[in-house]
Amino acid sequence: MLSGKLQDALNEQMKNEFFSAYLYMAMAGYFQSEDLPGMASWMRIQALEEMIHGERFFNFLCDAAGRTELRPIEGPKNAFSSPLEVFEFGLEHEKFVTSRIGQLMDLAREERNHAAEVMLNWFVTEQVEEESSFSLIIRKLKRVEGDGRGLLMVDQELGQRTFVPPAPGGA
Repeated sequence: MLSGKLQDALNEQMKNEFFSAYLYMAMAGYFQSEDLPGMASWMRIQALEEMIHGERFFNFLCDAAGRTELRPIEGPKNAFSSPLEVFEFGLEHEKFVTSRIGQLMDLAREERNHAAEVMLNWFVTEQVEEESSFSLIIRKLKRVEGDGRGLLMVDQELGQRTFVPPAPGGA
């Protein structure tokens, strides 16, 4: 059901999703060290979501009679100069993921693999949400730049995010 080329590309994206989780945990660690527990919590939830995204690729490969290949993951960036830099870095990372999902979708269409297209369509929509979330937080951080009280308010707001596990059959 999967060509070797598509299987390889899906395995690479599975690695990218697990790397994303690793990156967001590093960001959570930065926020913990800066006494911003709300932002740390937000990033931990982001990391959990990325683990589920990686698992979605894993499950699709298994269901499509493909072969999963867990690949080495590079160490993420751990040092940041500000919360704004963290979220800007996160947005650039999400833009990279969006481009990779688009390339995967193009490959699935080229190979006329409709099952892969359907699975990837969920990620296309998800990436719009991911980039939007990071962009909104960046705009808020820019508004409160230099205002410690404003930063703490953003931190408190982000700390309200809760993890909602996907429904059965969902991501």
